[in-house]
Amino acid sequence: MKKNIHPTIYLKAKVTDLSTGKSFNLASTKEEISVEVTNLSHPFYTGKQRIVDTENLVKKFENKRSSADSSKITNKKIKQSRRRSKVESIDTKKTLTLKDMLKQFK
Repeated sequence: MKKNIHPTIYLKAKVTDLSTGKSFNLASTKEEISVEVTNLSHPFYTGKQRIVDTENLVKKFENKRSSADSSKITNKKIKQSRRRSKVESIDTKKTLTLKDMLKQFK
């Protein structure tokens, strides 16, 4: 292998997680590494959901979602009651036969 073309490897490079402040060591070509998210703070690895909501966007979305769900349910109930009333009105009317219709014209 050629000499002086490969970067130096630091076996105890310090990696700092900026969101939690924790640090650990691993092998790298840089002496110090600063990252925003690592396995120590990522929700997938920790199992804890963490939402950074600066403008209450999550709350607004949840409110819209709940109101949409409730309005959908009420609309469905209204449609069902309309269908029931139509069916009841059809059932209550006496269906006329051809003979009955002809009697009406006399």
